[in-house]
Amino acid sequence: MTDLDKHVAQPGRDKLVKQVRAKINELGIEYIYFQFISVTGRVVGKGIPTDHWERTCEKGFQLVYGATANLFVDRHGDYIGYGPEAKELVGIPDPETFCQLPWDKKVARVYVTCFRNREERDNPGAHLTSDCRGNLRIHAQEFKKKHGYQLRVGTEPEMMWLTKNEDGSPTGKGYSKPYCYHIDQFESLRPVFMQVFKYARAMGFDMIQGDHEDAPGQLELNWMYDDVLRNADRLSTYRQICAQVAREFNLIACFMTKPFMGVSASGCHTNMSLWTGGKDVVNKLSHKSLPGMDEVFTYVEGGTNTFMPDTKDIQLPGKIGLKAIGGVMKHLGALTAIGSSTVNSYRRLWDTGFWAPVYADWGFQNRTCGLRVSAPGRFEYRSVDSMHNPYLMGSGLLKCFDDGITNDIDPGKPESRSMYEAQAAGKIVKKLPMSLGEALNRLAEDEVIKSAMPDEMYKVFHWYKNDEWEKFLGATTQWDLDTYLDCLP
Repeated sequence: MTDLDKHVAQPGRDKLVKQVRAKINELGIEYIYFQFISVTGRVVGKGIPTDHWERTCEKGFQLVYGATANLFVDRHGDYIGYGPEAKELVGIPDPETFCQLPWDKKVARVYVTCFRNREERDNPGAHLTSDCRGNLRIHAQEFKKKHGYQLRVGTEPEMMWLTKNEDGSPTGKGYSKPYCYHIDQFESLRPVFMQVFKYARAMGFDMIQGDHEDAPGQLELNWMYDDVLRNADRLSTYRQICAQVAREFNLIACFMTKPFMGVSASGCHTNMSLWTGGKDVVNKLSHKSLPGMDEVFTYVEGGTNTFMPDTKDIQLPGKIGLKAIGGVMKHLGALTAIGSSTVNSYRRLWDTGFWAPVYADWGFQNRTCGLRVSAPGRFEYRSVDSMHNPYLMGSGLLKCFDDGITNDIDPGKPESRSMYEAQAAGKIVKKLPMSLGEALNRLAEDEVIKSAMPDEMYKVFHWYKNDEWEKFLGATTQWDLDTYLDCLP
């Protein structure tokens, strides 16, 4: 059997397919978005009427391979990743991810796993290695089988609500003033974030807190941490929700890292821990009947957190946590290419004075480090922004942890001083890559992080991002004009 055949025939899937049919009938769903995630984290796929649910679950749908790279062309005019002669991928729905869209209750969405075409001469029906979501599932399963640990992740997605002109172009202004934690500014965006909150809860989010951040129109809304794959699905769904709310309020939901200089950028700090045990619990919130499958509303609870301190020093993680930090520290340069994945990402690192993580060090509650122990039992990777692909990031972190645990990597001593004070005192500190080009070079040299993007995934990622870097280097910008237009005679 091919990977595709095994996926369709996996035990219990037929029952899930029938349960979705019952949900379709109960909720009056007429149309479904069958979606997967591109190399940049964009949501892509097809829409199919519910009449064809069972057939699509068995046969899947076909879409050009280049959709995994947004079907964009490089600066030479060639399609990134795959040419027009390539076969078409097969998308097979994962019925457990089925959920009604709260803004149009006749429509639902379901995530799919991507496979090579059944008629390929090489590896027909094999897992499509440029499917970042499918890769993360495989990597998480392999990690748990090898080490016995589940990666649980919580993300802090900052983004900005911008105003726009009548033609839809941005005005260059955020909706609110850049006052961090001010309830008055938070209140000014209340209709917006309450609509996000409403839609998010309807799609399985256990929302826990929110605030106004440092930049104009900048909000951060948080939900409960969970298994790495489910959290990545929720972050992708959150972006879709914000885009819909922006349409309703005639705003722009901006996830661009640094649209304004002189104020904070939009980070997406990623908090993580490794667990044993625990059980999945359906969080029904206020729903009498869930508008989707149980898995969408499920969170893992309980178990043993291996990152908890195991000495009298409560600022130090346990032995497993230290090894995991050691793995991340070793590969921090290459990992930056995933966490800070755009040219604009590095505006965040260069605009000084806004706590951007530029130093490859770690410490307890030390925000000047790229990695900090944010509380007993978890640590926070800070060099990641709101443009990142959470599926690639999840796979990259798992590979770092595997290296750290397998090879007993010592992370070194934590830094308690501000990194600026430490340098002034003579400490030699490594910086993170300070441009996308430098980060891509570090990635090309790091086989561990590259293994998080196996085979065609790395080819597509490198092609896409290297082309992005080259386009930037070849572009004349407003800065060029302001600096050089009248510099002579």
